[in-house]
Amino acid sequence: MSGIIVHEWLSPAGGSENVFEAIARAFPDAERWCLWNESDRLRPIHETVLARTPLKGRKALALPFMSAVWRNLPRRDADWVLTSTHLFAHHARFKGAARDAPKLVYAHTPARYIWVPELDVRGASLPARLASRALKPLDRRRAQEPVALAANSEYIAQRISDAWEREAEVIYPNVDVERIFAKPVLSADDEERLAQLPSEFILGFSRFVPYKRLDAAIDAGRVAGLPVVLAGGGDGESELRAYGERVHPGMVHFAINPSDQLLSAILRRAMALVFAPIEDFGIIPVEAMAAGTPVLVNATGGAVESVVDGVTGAHVHDWSDDAELRAAVDTAVGCSADACRDRARDFGSDVFDRRIREFVARHT
Repeated sequence: MSGIIVHEWLSPAGGSENVFEAIARAFPDAERWCLWNESDRLRPIHETVLARTPLKGRKALALPFMSAVWRNLPRRDADWVLTSTHLFAHHARFKGAARDAPKLVYAHTPARYIWVPELDVRGASLPARLASRALKPLDRRRAQEPVALAANSEYIAQRISDAWEREAEVIYPNVDVERIFAKPVLSADDEERLAQLPSEFILGFSRFVPYKRLDAAIDAGRVAGLPVVLAGGGDGESELRAYGERVHPGMVHFAINPSDQLLSAILRRAMALVFAPIEDFGIIPVEAMAAGTPVLVNATGGAVESVVDGVTGAHVHDWSDDAELRAAVDTAVGCSADACRDRARDFGSDVFDRRIREFVARHT
């Protein structure tokens, strides 16, 4: 059976792009479509008319045109269409035989700025709030077209139920745990950078932006009396350095933009990873567990579905409660590295490949 797989747009890096790449590997003969492609991966791939305009890559400016573009895709002959969506890709409609082919959806989330603006700064402005009133009925109506939906977590399946009034089965995203299981091979520069870090520490890893809550990693180190390493990079670095000096002076270290191999080594050395944001699923906690490192996660969001409280980490309800945070650190550092690695295997790429194939086969 011939198929078409669709994604919003392709950036050089990103979690949803990694999932789309895994879908493409599962269905190597399927045509691939996106609004525009700014990545060197997944070629050949078809782009929409937006890619030939000055709007390419300019998401906010292109937003008003996306749904109309998705509704007017060219003539294609296909037996099924699978869309990977976090905005409007599930609105996709081709002409020709593909128009009547079964459409399936893998949802990273219904558009956050429409449905949960409190979790997305794009939804805070007055124009966005006004637009969402018109877009909600349209988005819900388009979400009735697929014959089946899959969500990347139970958390998102509930959001789909609330927003789209549809049921969705859960297929967790693929995580390259095999890469992390392998012992990292460090360059001389990476070896030197690793040697400059403490022998034991609490770790925070992500982009340095406020909603990633890396301040919580500093607080966890503070209440536990342990050094902290923050790995990543971004515009929020100076604020994090200032916060660290104020509440945990001399104990916060930075690994700026580490290589994949160095990050793997840092994950292995860490006593625990702190992951405080409310995420749809959360790849980073699974990567940490693959390295044998337990994780403190927010008790709200998709990460609680991968981290087993008291077995591979701890769920934190109130990050501002020092007593609860200290108890969570104690729980996490007492968890077994083997239990963490065993749990990470449940989210391997082989599991995703099998589940997504079964999903398409059942509904086409």
